[in-house]
Amino acid sequence: MQPLTEEQIRASFVNVPEVDAERVPMPGLHEVVWDEREYLGWHDARAPQRAYLTVWKGDRPVSLALRSNPSIRGGINAMCNLCHTPQPGAQVSLFAAPRPGEAGRNGDTIGTYICSDLGCSATIRITPPPAPMQLPPEEILQRRIEGLQSRLDAFTDGLLGAA
Repeated sequence: MQPLTEEQIRASFVNVPEVDAERVPMPGLHEVVWDEREYLGWHDARAPQRAYLTVWKGDRPVSLALRSNPSIRGGINAMCNLCHTPQPGAQVSLFAAPRPGEAGRNGDTIGTYICSDLGCSATIRITPPPAPMQLPPEEILQRRIEGLQSRLDAFTDGLLGAA
């Protein structure tokens, strides 16, 4: 992922009014290892059900406001729809994003199940040790990165397509 500034992120929100984007709490951007991310995701510490996601679409960043609903509980396993990693149910949440414009103001949203900590970029980088009957770890990682990017694009395109 290309590095971003706070100003770039605030200006790139597509589903919140500009005045609200100015109040979005920012993550510690100086701590981000940009080369090891496909997106930037963070929670609002004051309202943990609020989350934000920034991705690159072509040559511009696109930021989304999300609301989480940790609806899976107990011993039920679930899979993150972005990184395709099976997790214990409490570690996957339904995240919904209001669509941009009038549709979002009228309550139209798009949602998907994502790792609750928004840590898919780190999760896909946990590769298995080399084994004789499987792909090399570098190829596994590359396929995971491509898959995550493809699913991020599909989620973002789905949200923007109805704008």
